[in-house]
Amino acid sequence: MAVTNRSRTFPSRAALGRARTAALSGLRTAMARSRLELAGKTALAAGLAWAVAPLMPAPAAHYPYYAPLGALVTMYPTVADSARKGLQSLLGLGLGIGVAFAVASFSGANAAAVAAVVGLGVLVGGMPRMGAASDWVPMAGLFVLVIGGQRADAFSLGYVLQMAVGIAIGFAVNWLILPPLHFKAIGSAFARQRRALARQLEDMAEAMEESWPPDHSDWAERDEQLARTASEVRQAVHRAEVSARANPRRRRHPRDLGEDLKDLRAIERLTFQVQDITDVLSSAIWEERAGTAVPPELTGELSVALRASAAVMRAWGEDDVEAPLDEAEQALDVLTRGFADVISRGVSVNATASVAMSLRRAVQIVRRRSSARA
Repeated sequence: MAVTNRSRTFPSRAALGRARTAALSGLRTAMARSRLELAGKTALAAGLAWAVAPLMPAPAAHYPYYAPLGALVTMYPTVADSARKGLQSLLGLGLGIGVAFAVASFSGANAAAVAAVVGLGVLVGGMPRMGAASDWVPMAGLFVLVIGGQRADAFSLGYVLQMAVGIAIGFAVNWLILPPLHFKAIGSAFARQRRALARQLEDMAEAMEESWPPDHSDWAERDEQLARTASEVRQAVHRAEVSARANPRRRRHPRDLGEDLKDLRAIERLTFQVQDITDVLSSAIWEERAGTAVPPELTGELSVALRASAAVMRAWGEDDVEAPLDEAEQALDVLTRGFADVISRGVSVNATASVAMSLRRAVQIVRRRSSARA
């Protein structure tokens, strides 16, 4: 009798660990203070809108459920977004009602009319700069055609009024109760990117000290990671800038966002320089026919210069950066002085010179921004 072995594949401990980490990260995001505040304000706005809705004159009082919906659609993490999305929603409602009335003038609520309202609504919603209005045009048109029926006029008026009341209440709650200022995220985003750049330089410095090819090469594949963290810095600055608009708390929490934008441009230039260094060194190590190489006589000085530049990245914005800047420039001077002896023996220093130039540019970027901030 043949025996069949059936094997089962179980998730590895590493995979389970990654899944657990991702779940905990998602839970922390959902339970973050800013998210809890937004949830509380949204709940309050919806409750207030429901309480006010029956007080509206007829026919709006017959459709109270649209007031909490209006409060819901206008609650966003920033006051400026709340105002913009609320107004866009009302614009979409108006356009959708217009589409519904145009179609209803030719036909009643049948399959062809529904198809026409939805199709025209999607086309109208696709116009430029519609924003949130694009989703509301076909939906409002469909509601007016199907739910309004013979009382489309009264339904449309009640729909718009109740939504407007809800949007007004939602905006008022968001504007009056702890309107968020997303300034703290800027500092943490900058710090993450500085640490990422410093780690990249330190790993490349370590690679210079190993036997070639180096034992670890993960640093050569971090291009997308560096670009992603740089993008997070830009998003943090943009979010802070938007959160400051029309925010009554702005005067009590002064911050020069213009300087943050200059720091953003500096960190993006630094990221470009580090990415360029990564490309040059990975080519010199693993591409034999690339025509680039780092002379063994210079790997020690290059490693020191990389580590010194990494120290500059870590100190910038955290401690006194003048001493690390001076040490980095001294290390780069030592490195470049070694070029003459190597060149005299007919050895190319193109790759090393390119790295040295990028490091010097990076150090100068930090020095200029530090001096401007002082």
